[in-house]
Amino acid sequence: MNCIIVDDEFPSREELKYFVNEHSKINIEKEFDNSIEALKYLQENDINIVFLDINMPNINGITLAEIISKLNKDFIIIFITAYADFAVKAFEVKAFDYILKPYSEERIIKSLKEVESKVLQKDSQQNKSIYCNSIVLYQREKMYVISLEDILCLEACERETKVYTKKGIYISKNKISDIEKTLPESKFYRTHRSYIVNLEKIEEIIPWFNNTYNLKLKNIDLSIPVSRNNIKEFKKIMKI
Repeated sequence: MNCIIVDDEFPSREELKYFVNEHSKINIEKEFDNSIEALKYLQENDINIVFLDINMPNINGITLAEIISKLNKDFIIIFITAYADFAVKAFEVKAFDYILKPYSEERIIKSLKEVESKVLQKDSQQNKSIYCNSIVLYQREKMYVISLEDILCLEACERETKVYTKKGIYISKNKISDIEKTLPESKFYRTHRSYIVNLEKIEEIIPWFNNTYNLKLKNIDLSIPVSRNNIKEFKKIMKI
């Protein structure tokens, strides 16, 4: 699950980032101090959650929420603001929550857990079908049916996805976020916004900068990063 933070106050963004990173599995894709730039990003990227300040330059938070709700009704909007008197307007645009500054640790952790539960429940409802054991991929304009067992990793490539196998590289016409929903979580893990790895194909875990890792996979000369936001969960999965 991915989020962005839209807030023109740097200390407030830093505090919120701390809570999100420490107390949730939500991946912070980007932060903005400008509503217009945030709107452009939301139009072009796959985001679940928007943390949104109300008192913003150019476009205030309420107006931005109204716009993005029309773009995609599935956006989960959590207002973060010092102003209590906008709560009614916030919930008129179907806000998930309204959190006042300065942040209460207990209050914000409660909201993070609730939003995680909502996203996971929605994903579960969308993916009730049984996982297929193979995937249709392209190579030189031909279509191939590739077993999931043969996939080493996947790499986001604009609106397509590169799929690496020991037999070669194939292309999927789908975005990596869409493919992720069809893969069994017990075998595949999204280590980074641009990469998904087959956990059974990891050969070496290499410590890297800022307490992150790079992964070396079997049968392929490619270094796969584990982002800092995913380190804690990755360690748990790999029992490190």
